[in-house]
Amino acid sequence: MSTEKKPCCPHCGDSMKKWKTPTDSSWETDYQWVCFNDQCTYFVRGWDWMMDQQGVKASYRHRMNPRSGVSGPLPVWSYDAHKDHILED
Repeated sequence: MSTEKKPCCPHCGDSMKKWKTPTDSSWETDYQWVCFNDQCTYFVRGWDWMMDQQGVKASYRHRMNPRSGVSGPLPVWSYDAHKDHILED
């Protein structure tokens, strides 16, 4: 079992999960912390915001770089998008 402390999402308070960074990304880390709570307000509100502002059926999840602590959105096109890259303990 990992002893690394999982950060909590600032939008819903749930523990974030390790998510394997895609090999073709520009992120310099092997993983990112991502909130995969489907009831997270950031994720839920994102669907309407993306449709209203961009005209696309998409949302985003809260993401944090473990090395720098910088956070931002991880774009998603469905509720299951990116869940196949979750790294379980």
